[in-house]
Amino acid sequence: MTLLPYTPETASQTAGPYVHIGLIPHQAGLDIFSTTLGATMVAPDTRGERIRIEGRVLDGLGSPCRDVLLEIWQANAVGRYNSPADPQADKAIDPAFRGWGRTGTDFGTGLYAFDTVKPGSVVGRHGHRPMAPHVNIWFAARGMNIGLATRMYFADEEALNAADPVLNMIDPAIRRQTLLAPRSERDGTVVYTFDIRLQGDNETVFFDV
Repeated sequence: MTLLPYTPETASQTAGPYVHIGLIPHQAGLDIFSTTLGATMVAPDTRGERIRIEGRVLDGLGSPCRDVLLEIWQANAVGRYNSPADPQADKAIDPAFRGWGRTGTDFGTGLYAFDTVKPGSVVGRHGHRPMAPHVNIWFAARGMNIGLATRMYFADEEALNAADPVLNMIDPAIRRQTLLAPRSERDGTVVYTFDIRLQGDNETVFFDV
């Protein structure tokens, strides 16, 4: 075996302002794609309870970050991912639900929102005990060298949350509540509010994925 010569690490760069132009151009005022892969993840025939997920990304001082790119990936209403890698063959794929969305925080208010369906419970890794319904979130922003990953759980799923293997690794007295989104209703729409705190008090739990 031949060892390659040592080379220094490539310099890193933050996402910068051009992430919106390339990935969510409509938010930058550019109509360049015939199909927008965005925050509306449901179609008229998508199965499941319609919900809205909304919140803000807050810095260490509690101020909203207004140029964050967010992506979410979730199971459908019966707990199946729209992916050939999902081993749950006993659960049906919903052809009207891709399970993935992308948006950005509003430049004025700092708010983000996804219109989706509430996911079902999924089987844990290697077929272990089921995980509570959750949404996987990844985001990046100007000033961040590496995107951050977290999860949003539904606060009204108390029994399933209590048995979730990931939540049970997190201290319930200090950090677990940072992953729980409370439920409310507004104008007939079910809303789960999930603020992401980058630093400071109640800093959100992030995952190394």
